[in-house]
Amino acid sequence: MISDALIRIIASDESRIDPVAIDQLRQTAALEGIDEIVGLPDLHAGRGIAVGAAFWSRSHVYPHLVGSDIGCGMALWETETAVRKFRLDAADRKLHGLEEAWEGDHAARLAGAGLPASPMGEALGSIGGGNHFAELLRIDTVLDSHAFEALGLDAANVLLMIHSGSRGLGHAILERQLARQNVQALAAGDEACTAYLAEHDQAIGWAVLNREIIAGRFFDKLGMKGRRLLDICHNSVTPHRGGWLHRKGAAPADRGPIVIPGSRGDLTYLVQPRPDLADGALQSLAHGAGRKWGRSEARDKLKRRFTIAELERTELGSRVICEDRALIYEEAPQAYKDIHQVIADLHQAGLIDIVATLRPLITYKTRRTSARSSFTSHRARVPKNASGSSLNWRRRSRVKPPLMALPASRSNRSPARAAQRYFASSVAAVKRSRRRERARSAGSAPASSARRTSARTGSLQ
Repeated sequence: MISDALIRIIASDESRIDPVAIDQLRQTAALEGIDEIVGLPDLHAGRGIAVGAAFWSRSHVYPHLVGSDIGCGMALWETETAVRKFRLDAADRKLHGLEEAWEGDHAARLAGAGLPASPMGEALGSIGGGNHFAELLRIDTVLDSHAFEALGLDAANVLLMIHSGSRGLGHAILERQLARQNVQALAAGDEACTAYLAEHDQAIGWAVLNREIIAGRFFDKLGMKGRRLLDICHNSVTPHRGGWLHRKGAAPADRGPIVIPGSRGDLTYLVQPRPDLADGALQSLAHGAGRKWGRSEARDKLKRRFTIAELERTELGSRVICEDRALIYEEAPQAYKDIHQVIADLHQAGLIDIVATLRPLITYKTRRTSARSSFTSHRARVPKNASGSSLNWRRRSRVKPPLMALPASRSNRSPARAAQRYFASSVAAVKRSRRRERARSAGSAPASSARRTSARTGSLQ
């Protein structure tokens, strides 16, 4: 049975919503049991599944809608260090060695968090690649003094924000699931669904612990102490309204205050979700600014315009520590949408109150390292599937798992081949969208360019 899901896009006409992302929402809406979908202002195209969206089903769980980085999220700490005593040069010099394996007691920390011994244990305390980061910030502007004081915040202190997830553990869980039944649904209550949810919940706990250890490593390097204010996951599936709510790059609106970061050269917003209209957005909010350009497109465009040294300093006066020459271009501020517009859309829709803005001081991505032992050692211990073949996510990263939703008419005929065809068609659609975007930028938009979605919380027409 094909679903007739309701799709809502929460975005104003000023927001840049990629038509490919909207097409991906439509494809997901055709999955069996999907009843409701919400796209948020940071919505952008992903590998077959749109990012910045929430999907509700009353009867099914879809692991590929959560994705491979189960438990990825944002956590915020307030330090005891005053901004007036913080020195950028000194902090920059001290932040070394964070790519090496954490030397703490892995087994004890896992057990203390109620988690089993993990084959990915040696990755604990590592930030990871892609858009993950650690960032030292200060309060920029307090907009709601009552809510700010309720959090016990001191505007004079340095803050630390961590964005990371479950590293290779979540990827191994998804690969096992794809090996068993590709992207087919798990019926709620079935043994297979119960088994996946148990692994999912462990990955969530692992990711929370990982962020905690990362923060501790930064505090140790900088001689700081701090207290955690919040930890919010934006890749998960959780019970909701008697069914299952999948969030893919969507922050929860039912867990208290959250942080919504912009690009590494922009402000972060500390916001308080508003409960009165939250159900219309599936209790979900944007998790960041959302990508404007793909990674290869960002590299191609920005290498001609900026040197690496220029990207290591931002317009806000903050520093970026990223010694990966490709990554610094892929994650440049220009590759992301306008965070202020994302926040304006959420506020206009009645979903948030803004508590404060946070200004970056240092954004940490990665340092070069001559030793790769910290990665090699945990790669060798990635779990294997039933056939005994390695689920080594790093060695297999060149072949991306097919995350496209398969129509029911093809799901029983060579699903792997069908997934490859649909994945290829998605890549082609992304390329067509990029060409249209470049044409519009040059002032010659094709007549077939996608129309805008309806303003605010209007349904997709």
